[in-house]
Amino acid sequence: MRTVIVDYESGNLHSAEKAFQRMAREGDAGEVIVTSDPDTVRRADRIVLPGDGAFAACRAQLYDHRGLFEAMREAVLDHARPFMGICIGMQMLATTGLEHGQTEGFDWIGGTVGPIRPDDKTLKVPHMGWNDLVLDRPHPVFDGIETGHHAYFVHSYQFHVDDSAHLLAHAEYGGPVTAVVGRDNLIGTQFHPEKSQATGLEMIANFLRWMP
Repeated sequence: MRTVIVDYESGNLHSAEKAFQRMAREGDAGEVIVTSDPDTVRRADRIVLPGDGAFAACRAQLYDHRGLFEAMREAVLDHARPFMGICIGMQMLATTGLEHGQTEGFDWIGGTVGPIRPDDKTLKVPHMGWNDLVLDRPHPVFDGIETGHHAYFVHSYQFHVDDSAHLLAHAEYGGPVTAVVGRDNLIGTQFHPEKSQATGLEMIANFLRWMP
């Protein structure tokens, strides 16, 4: 069993690599590697796509790595391998991103990534720090996690899903802010599970066991 964390030079992968490797060891879930090799991604049993920065820049960076997106799409869509997107890696699942202009996303989960606009004008954007999760729908990756558990967010834009069935969890920040999206073999977290202590590690362990 091999889980790959896709390296397309978007952000520091060290903390994600260590968290996934730790939970793989504890759960006897095989190996976790970081790679930018399309053939390795194509053969992976599970795929994790992280991302830090702006939507358009991350998408361009991913597509600049020749064959990497195509390999990921083949594994995830054609072969239904479990996929987790983190932060911008989750946002790129959307149809369209509106950060610094309009950019096409993967369109794997219909929706638009737009700016966070809290109803409470005293709340700052970016939404940064710890926030309580509100679970909207059950999911195997939530096993052992309840509404009120904390996660760590750093973002100025959020994913507005077209189909409410794809909204799995949200946080409250002057109104609802999407925290987790998913369908079929896809799941995405706006927060950073690798930085979310017990809650995040539990989600990582659940993802490594998940058999959609």
